[in-house]
Amino acid sequence: MRSRIFAVLAIAILAGGGLAYGTYNFMQNQPVKTVNTPTQPVVVAAADLQIGAEVKKEDLTVVNFPAGQAPQGSFSKPADIIGRGLIVPVVMHEPILSAKLASKEAGVGLPPVIPEGMRAVSVRVNEVIGVAGYVLPGTRVDVVATASPTNERSDTTSKLILSNVQVLTAGTRMEQDQEQGKPVQVTVVTLLVNPEQAERLALASTEGKIQLALRNPLDQGTPATPGIKTAALVGNVKQAAVRQVATSARPKSGGQPMTQTIPVVVTPTVEVIRGDKRATEVIR
Repeated sequence: MRSRIFAVLAIAILAGGGLAYGTYNFMQNQPVKTVNTPTQPVVVAAADLQIGAEVKKEDLTVVNFPAGQAPQGSFSKPADIIGRGLIVPVVMHEPILSAKLASKEAGVGLPPVIPEGMRAVSVRVNEVIGVAGYVLPGTRVDVVATASPTNERSDTTSKLILSNVQVLTAGTRMEQDQEQGKPVQVTVVTLLVNPEQAERLALASTEGKIQLALRNPLDQGTPATPGIKTAALVGNVKQAAVRQVATSARPKSGGQPMTQTIPVVVTPTVEVIRGDKRATEVIR
């Protein structure tokens, strides 16, 4: 009885294995059907490209997009783009669109980037003024100026003079040191402003010091600030005080001496701290 059961199981296993092997061979021998989806070439950036850069042949590559899915304003041939300037930064593998390119007659560099009615003004900054390298092309900043309208240090005021200004370029260049005559590397930030703002920025750079304040690009507010002076900043301005001084005086008719109050004006002063040095300035 057992031998009969084992024989049936063996026959079933062999039949199943043979059927599976035959099905596998049949499926492997079936021709593979390929579906050719229509495509179209699109020119994309082969590397990260900065604003104002001239597009060169090695900066471009061509990829295939599904037909009808190419971005509006894209190009199919690199020859249509080579030699033109970029008016916005482009990242690697990003399609090059006509809206990101200057016209063929405009040339390359910074001038094609400047919209009509606007000006590009460059200012020298250091690592602190440049917000530790976070001021990059495309970011938005406020400009704070520190200057004194008089020769008195007590009148030195910090004031927000420009708000929500776009940064066009940020980089370094070599200049000659005026004291030692040696070439030094300086950081220059170029801001996009209107003519009136250009005047304010030029005056602030000449008469005082400027500081850039990085802001959130989604914040479109324009705050109105009164500015702040040194005296208000340190918070130890002493108002004119009246000191009561008791003096003895005898009345004409004699008798007990009476106390007379004499007002004494105390000159207001402010303590200015510059690094490890302290100085006291008199506010006039």
